[in-house]
Amino acid sequence: MPDAPEPTQLEAAMTSAGNVRPGGRTARVREAVRGATLAELAEKGYEGLTVEGVALRAGVHKTTVYRRWGSVEGLAADALDLAGGEPWPVPDTGTIEGDLRELARLVLTGFADPETGPVSTAFITASARNPVVAGALCAFFAARHEQSAVIVTRAVERGELPGGIDAADLVRTAVAPLYYRLFVSGEPVDEAVADRAAAAALAAARAGVFRPPQSP
Repeated sequence: MPDAPEPTQLEAAMTSAGNVRPGGRTARVREAVRGATLAELAEKGYEGLTVEGVALRAGVHKTTVYRRWGSVEGLAADALDLAGGEPWPVPDTGTIEGDLRELARLVLTGFADPETGPVSTAFITASARNPVVAGALCAFFAARHEQSAVIVTRAVERGELPGGIDAADLVRTAVAPLYYRLFVSGEPVDEAVADRAAAAALAAARAGVFRPPQSP
């Protein structure tokens, strides 16, 4: 598909991120560029991501992409920003043990998925090389942890866990061993590893590890 110039008023509206409105053509262009960014990352990885490739796939002029996103780092960061605001299928099994286990498995299956896995891997690879993407990835994970905090709230209400637990830290601990094996040590990772990580995080939570220290 050849590049097609965008209307002047649209390009003017996209001069800054603050001018992106929740509806209308500007939002549609943003979503098209985001979809093109994800597709390019899935096919080519972060190393193969280019403004020209995204513009061609999205069907917009490359000057529009440069004006609004500036660079491949801006494209990746904006895609993460949009993803952070989307709902995540947080488990609700009826027990904190089941919820943490399913949460860990959800991370595992996400990276194993032939469509989403390469994109997630590309984001993490990019974050290690670029501070803009690293900041966006940090915000993305913070949003995911906030959404997942409900499993801890439910557990406290059911009497399964003591109150005052740092929910984000518990969730982080339940999935951190998976990321370590996937991106640091290269060790095998499967459901048994995910279940063990979730069980270890739960044992720590029950022992009061994620509660703030008591003042003397």
